[in-house]
Amino acid sequence: MSSAGTPEDMTQKEALVTQILELQNTLEDLSQRVESVRDENIRLRSENGVLGKYIEQLMAASPVFHSSTSKAKN
Repeated sequence: MSSAGTPEDMTQKEALVTQILELQNTLEDLSQRVESVRDENIRLRSENGVLGKYIEQLMAASPVFHSSTSKAKN
């Protein structure tokens, strides 16, 4: 038996190698996408926190919210 195998075996091996390389590329693309989404999520959470603080400051400075709070207490 030769170590090279039959032409049919070589074709199957080449097809498997091609499929493995495609799957590796897909995995790499998906990993990059996950990293990108994770970074975007972190950025958006940070922006959301800043906006939340800004809204709280606006509400604290607005007489509209103070009057409704004081009415509720009375």
